[in-house]
Amino acid sequence: MDTRRAKLIVAALITTFVVMRSMLSMSPNSDFDVVGYNIHHLFTGLLLITACGMPLALFAGRSWLTDVASVGFGAGLALALDEWVYLIATDGSNASYLLPVSLRGGVLMVGLAALYALVLFLASRGHP
Repeated sequence: MDTRRAKLIVAALITTFVVMRSMLSMSPNSDFDVVGYNIHHLFTGLLLITACGMPLALFAGRSWLTDVASVGFGAGLALALDEWVYLIATDGSNASYLLPVSLRGGVLMVGLAALYALVLFLASRGHP
């Protein structure tokens, strides 16, 4: 396992979650609208996961491309996981995003993803 790649992904995952939650807590009615459609950051995250996950899966080694892809993948994962519980457990409104269930769900999902990365890292230490 590439330790640098794992660190970049986890750092981007946690940093993006903290920054997004902080920004939307201060300005909860900030919406990203495209042609009249409200685009939740879950969907932006899925685009980043796809765009950045493909190079990570297909290109071996370390390069600026894999570093950028690692950061983008971690950021996209944070965006998607942050809204996962929120969109399932609430009505999806801006006010609901500020509810404790939304925050706890985001913390849980991002925390599980970071823990999963740690488990994969530890499991790979004995393998080439």
